[in-house]
Amino acid sequence: MTATLAQPASTTVHRYEPWGAAKSLFGYRGKEVLLSGPAGTGKTRACLEKLHLMALLNPGMRGLILRKVAADLGSTALVTWKEHVAKEALDLGVCAYFGGSREEAPGYRYTNGSFIAVGGLNDPNRIMSSEYDVIYVQEATQLTVTDWENCNTRLRNGKISFQQLIADTNPDVPTHWLKQRADAGTVQLFESRHRDNPRLYLPDGSLTVYGAEYMARLDALTGVRLKRLRDGLWVATDGQVYELFDAAIHAPTLADIRALYGGWEDTRLCAAGLPWHWRRWMAIDFGFTNPTVIQRWAEDDDGRLYLYAEQYRTQRLVEDHVADLRKMLFDKDGNELEPEPWAIICDHDAEDRATFRKHFGRGTVSAVKWVKPGVEAVQSRLKVAGDGRPRLYLVRGALASLDVSLREAGKPACTLDEITSYVWDIVEGKVSKDVPRKENDHGMDAMRYTVARVDRVTAGNRKKVRNG
Repeated sequence: MTATLAQPASTTVHRYEPWGAAKSLFGYRGKEVLLSGPAGTGKTRACLEKLHLMALLNPGMRGLILRKVAADLGSTALVTWKEHVAKEALDLGVCAYFGGSREEAPGYRYTNGSFIAVGGLNDPNRIMSSEYDVIYVQEATQLTVTDWENCNTRLRNGKISFQQLIADTNPDVPTHWLKQRADAGTVQLFESRHRDNPRLYLPDGSLTVYGAEYMARLDALTGVRLKRLRDGLWVATDGQVYELFDAAIHAPTLADIRALYGGWEDTRLCAAGLPWHWRRWMAIDFGFTNPTVIQRWAEDDDGRLYLYAEQYRTQRLVEDHVADLRKMLFDKDGNELEPEPWAIICDHDAEDRATFRKHFGRGTVSAVKWVKPGVEAVQSRLKVAGDGRPRLYLVRGALASLDVSLREAGKPACTLDEITSYVWDIVEGKVSKDVPRKENDHGMDAMRYTVARVDRVTAGNRKKVRNG
């Protein structure tokens, strides 16, 4: 694809050549289309390039760049958009960023009248009240089928000859609703592969220097992450510890939670948007080469737990993590932005705990480290109760900031990333449901610490009683 961008005093050319599945995407005009494939195949760029070209060629076109949580776009799709896809157009003023208003979502305004909005389903009122010609969804497996169908109802702007819902994703379980929709033929699925990305492969099929380094990182993955992120397969996790986990149930956005409770209009809220009176807990799993995980949990009036805020970073000192934490918990005058936790639950590293206390000003309690009883307590909370709800949620959008090095290495970058690949270990050639594999489990450990503390897990009778 070559697009000539012109302003009265200047002309420049933007070049992009789609290969493989990306080329198929450009030629497809059906209602729903999905680019699925392993990490690093250029799926996001292909979708954004098509969206940008349609905005340039169709004056007055309205598009939308969408994720489940808007904040996740800042370190993913919008980086690709600004640095590679729309760079020349932005430099020339052919399009410009608009910060949004009460009437309109933020996005990019084009000189020909086209507009591409940017948003997330965690704030649906800002984006789902408009009409669009094209909607691009990044990491579509994060959406529910209801989210997807709601997007379809907004495709009615009529400024181009076809209206389209475009999406990309890394593979998930083969029973995912999106894969089933593709298998039924409702969604056109194009399988993206690493050879589709010219940053990784040359036209003769040989790897670039960057491509060789990147593929080596993917080759080092193991288990289900290797199959999905390296090989692009829709496969289930063998021996998954938390088999009951279902992202559609257990990973709501804050907006979803507010809808469950009816809004909280008359309730005092903390800065994170949850009721102030809900009990708070903090759990920490220290690391350096491996990530340090600091989780903040809320417990509602019925004893349900919500992981609503999280730090998950490598290569940083404890005092650096504390500095970030204090910015989230206190304003510039030292006033609390949310309630103090009932307990700060830590692994047993004495030095890191002492450093944390020195810089944060509060002591910690030792985590209950019995693994199997703790796992069983988490499993119990994942069960859907008689009221139709589980007793544990991982709120989507809880991550404070993305550790890009983890994402580039194909490793989990938050607790939500870990849970579906947390598996039982292999002992003497067999899956042992006594010991989870000690790999990419830092958020899992902190989550288990929290549940074990709240539910008073013991090694003996394993009785679980919620704190009163």
